[in-house]
Amino acid sequence: MTTKLILRKNEEHRLLSGHLWIFSNEIAGIEGEQIKGDIVELYSAGRQFLGQGFFNPSSLIIFRLLTRARDAITPEFWTERIRSAADYRSKIMGGQKSLRVVFGESDNLPGLIVDKYADVLSVQFLSAGMELNSDAVVAALRRVFNPAGIIARNDSSLRVLEGLEQTSGVLWGDVPTELEIEQDGIRFNVHPSAGQKTGFFFDQRENRRALAQYCAGKTLLDVFSYTGSFSMYALKNGAAKAVAVDSSEQALEAASCNARLNGVADRFSAVKADCFDFFSDENEKASGEKYDIIVLDPPALVKNKKHLQAGFRAYVKLNAAALSRLSPGGLLATSSCSHHLSPADFRVMLMQAAGKARKMVRLVEQRSQGRDHPVLVSMPETEYLKFAILSTLLS
Repeated sequence: MTTKLILRKNEEHRLLSGHLWIFSNEIAGIEGEQIKGDIVELYSAGRQFLGQGFFNPSSLIIFRLLTRARDAITPEFWTERIRSAADYRSKIMGGQKSLRVVFGESDNLPGLIVDKYADVLSVQFLSAGMELNSDAVVAALRRVFNPAGIIARNDSSLRVLEGLEQTSGVLWGDVPTELEIEQDGIRFNVHPSAGQKTGFFFDQRENRRALAQYCAGKTLLDVFSYTGSFSMYALKNGAAKAVAVDSSEQALEAASCNARLNGVADRFSAVKADCFDFFSDENEKASGEKYDIIVLDPPALVKNKKHLQAGFRAYVKLNAAALSRLSPGGLLATSSCSHHLSPADFRVMLMQAAGKARKMVRLVEQRSQGRDHPVLVSMPETEYLKFAILSTLLS
């Protein structure tokens, strides 16, 4: 017998508007077995069939919609969904060989992330349902992409919320310890089994490209640099100097490797430091150096709604400090990947940071995540990255 979830009265409106999640407090009853990750049917309080999806009784998100039809969930189902995601990238991203090819709910594959590094796939199963169907998903990925290897990077903290263990390992084929990818003619060395997320951040690709056009002859400070992607784009587009700041020595070593790989090592330097301490008053007095362009790409400072105010204040402090280190008329390229901080809140944060720094700033560009991370308009949760380029006015 198929398990059925029955919603409370009038709780189906968000789902009918295109959202894909049902929360545990919206369920009136459960009929059948409660198996974590199982595919179950969802019904309104009036017993109207609403769709099939993943069930997780141990998660706040108790149901993730997979299909609004009574489709049989066969190997062909997974292949069709993944091929649809791949076809979208082919149409939108042209002939890119390294990019995000599956972005969870935005591709109708809730809880599945797939990054493609040339002929290697890096996968994250972030929902119990995807975890339970991982063998079928891997088989479908092989059919669609014919990769040399597939690795799981299931070390995300999001798995904890689903009651899943954090693990990593090769799922199929050969995955090298390191490999090289290319973005806009710029070379990057990637370690698929190490580093943050799946090893590289594809979501800032178009923002790096947008900033690079302003970098010729300029000095750039790349804060929370990770492996130096913004620095590489700036230097390859004529920046006079780039300084990368990060707390991870391993990340900075990778950034230095990327600088050598691209023939720009003579204009690149790395500083190991806590990025908040780097902007401290003591460091400011010791250095006093100003930069034409500063990049801020911090990790999510708002992990959940409970920490929104504290995270907001941290963003204000960080951006105000960066504005204070800019040369007259300089540019600040700043971002937030905290999806709990809305685009509107991000603008307010920038306004408060400018006030705190006693700077007048103009908005040059306001951007979001790359097109290979599409936003599902009915799910604000899928729009997580905010990015702005600001210009300070001469005073």
